Amino acid sequence: MNPNLSRLHPYPFEKLARLKADVVPPEHLAAISLGIGEPKHPSPEFVKQVIADNLDKLANYPTTGGLPELRQAIADWATRRFGLNPGSLKADGNVVPVNGTREGIFSFVQAAVDNTRPATVVSPNPFYQIYEGAALLAGATPRYLPCDAGNGFIPDFEAVPESVWKECQILFLCSPGNPSGAVIPRDTLKKVIALADRHDFIIASDECYSELYPDEANPPEGLLQTCAALGRDDYARCVVFHSLSKRSNLPGLRSGFVAGDARILKEYLRYRTYHGCAMPIHNQLASIAAWQDEDHVKENRAAYRAKFNAVVPILQQAMKVDFPDAGFYLWPETPMSDETFARDLSAQQNVHVLPGRYLSRTIDGYNPGENRVRMALVAPLEECVEAAERIVRFLQR
Repeated sequence: MNPNLSRLHPYPFEKLARLKADVVPPEHLAAISLGIGEPKHPSPEFVKQVIADNLDKLANYPTTGGLPELRQAIADWATRRFGLNPGSLKADGNVVPVNGTREGIFSFVQAAVDNTRPATVVSPNPFYQIYEGAALLAGATPRYLPCDAGNGFIPDFEAVPESVWKECQILFLCSPGNPSGAVIPRDTLKKVIALADRHDFIIASDECYSELYPDEANPPEGLLQTCAALGRDDYARCVVFHSLSKRSNLPGLRSGFVAGDARILKEYLRYRTYHGCAMPIHNQLASIAAWQDEDHVKENRAAYRAKFNAVVPILQQAMKVDFPDAGFYLWPETPMSDETFARDLSAQQNVHVLPGRYLSRTIDGYNPGENRVRMALVAPLEECVEAAERIVRFLQR
């Protein structure tokens, strides 16, 4: 077996299950889960109808590169959303459909890392664990950049030693951030692009939460958007990952895309022809319909906005918590150990959250996730409000 398998860490939810193995929640309180970031809003009916109308496509092999119509729908959406120069993001060359960002991120790292020379994959800390796992299995060394309140939950890229950038092959960004919701501003993205040019590494920006934001007039900046502002219509050294899971409440569709530098994506597509990961045709057709519609996305944002507006003031009665820039997570401080908080909250109130340390690594004795928990406001509004009220009661006791 691949010896790097032994380097993989347990997933956060495995750790959470062990933490609560002997917990018996009160039977009179219904369970409310704020732990897993799985969207619970209804999937769009028109998308489901497209799938139902095209089940005969199960008789056809899909191609690795996807339908031309899907790639064009993605290119058109990204061009509109991020104000790209028309025609710069080409359906043939700059776009590769993937089966969700998780699959896309993992396979991209396997294709992009050159492990015949020293290879470092740099990521924020806390982070989405697939960044680390993909790096380890590709034979690279993960390097973690702390994200805490002191730096606005955005890595301090200027504090990274030159020796790290020298061996960096991929830098992962996550904007809006998981779990903080912090959005990386354009000026910072410009600096990161300059670093990539200087040291010749790939910037891989995970933007799967980019369509969940509070202000309709102020959507989060994207990496390709910054490239366009710089006149970099070749998107050199830059790729972005997007998904329909959060944007359209379609986590089970497993549909997303990678877009950016055509030189990089040409080799990535070659890898995928061996990877065996073509998206089923009926899913592709459903994805086209989803990328071409914005009304359901606006309704989705309104639903999350209502939950944040209801929940945050309640929680602020008993704990330090702020509205995030974007996304659907809260990242509050806990007045006790995050593990103790999560375990006792489950035991006393049957409300389930994720300890922040499970999303982070301890480096030089410091874990930026300690004494925080991640709360995903994915449940219906009434459940989120009930959970917030129970958390306040728990803390007041």
